[in-house]
Amino acid sequence: MKTILVTAPYILPHMDRFRPVLNKFGFDTIEPKVFERFSEEEILRYAGQFDGTICGDDRYTPSVIEACSPRLKVISKWGTGVDSIDAEAASLFGISILRTPNAFTVPVAESVLGYMLAFSRQLPWLDRGMKAGQWHKSIGKTLSECTLGIIGVGNVGKAVLRRARQFGMRLLGNDIVEIEPDFLLEFGVEMTDLATLMEKSDFISVNCTLNPSSHHLINADSLSLCKPDAIIINTARGPIVEEQALIHSLSIGQIGGAALDVFEVEPLPLDSPLMKMDNVMLAPHNSNSSPYFWERVHWNTIFNLLKAFQIDIKDVDLLRKMEKL
Repeated sequence: MKTILVTAPYILPHMDRFRPVLNKFGFDTIEPKVFERFSEEEILRYAGQFDGTICGDDRYTPSVIEACSPRLKVISKWGTGVDSIDAEAASLFGISILRTPNAFTVPVAESVLGYMLAFSRQLPWLDRGMKAGQWHKSIGKTLSECTLGIIGVGNVGKAVLRRARQFGMRLLGNDIVEIEPDFLLEFGVEMTDLATLMEKSDFISVNCTLNPSSHHLINADSLSLCKPDAIIINTARGPIVEEQALIHSLSIGQIGGAALDVFEVEPLPLDSPLMKMDNVMLAPHNSNSSPYFWERVHWNTIFNLLKAFQIDIKDVDLLRKMEKL
């Protein structure tokens, strides 16, 4: 019987449902307690004890992968991003990496729209003022008066642009790959260089993947180009934004505010200056929140794992039916 290390925090509470399915295919499970993700040290405690893993943003560095080899054969990532897994090392040791593309496009895109509406209509601050006994009218604006710049016009970036188009926003995009002309024409998106996007946008949404070219893409230099009332929204990966540079820009009024769902260090340290900034909205890496989409990813992650071990399952729907058998 093969053993699967399950460390994806969203699926762990539901393993009473999924464990029997894995057992039917000859898999035993190790299910440790996980807070957010496993560090290198935490994974190493189980090195040599598991053949595959269902993981979240666990730190599969070269040294971890080497320690887990040769037994480890499959890493089935719960979700889309695999930036925490060293793909080169995994390839070297013959380990397959699977993921669910387009996993949380809809909830993440709606989170971005929610942040833009909150800032443009000043909703959190109006609510806060009223509860403090203040009858103070803030000056808001409509999204149709604003320009949105999307950094990373992939699945999530496109979904944000489609929705923003319905609000009448001017749309700018930036990406390192060519975007289909038909999409750009249909939704009126103007592709531009990063500097122009930073200069012209009222809202700047980070929706690219984390890789060597995007690490600290938003930094002191790029932030210096922004309008003084520009809002930075990051629902992608924390290290794409140089956090200290962002904090400095916010503290001196170089930009108007920020909405951050991800951070360079997670959980965000309690002593971070971001915690006390009134013009910043914070969330605990929660923009993927949707039980409907979580369920889809649960099953697809298990399906990927089984397929990687060459177990013949026609599709995810057939796999789901096995839960009831």
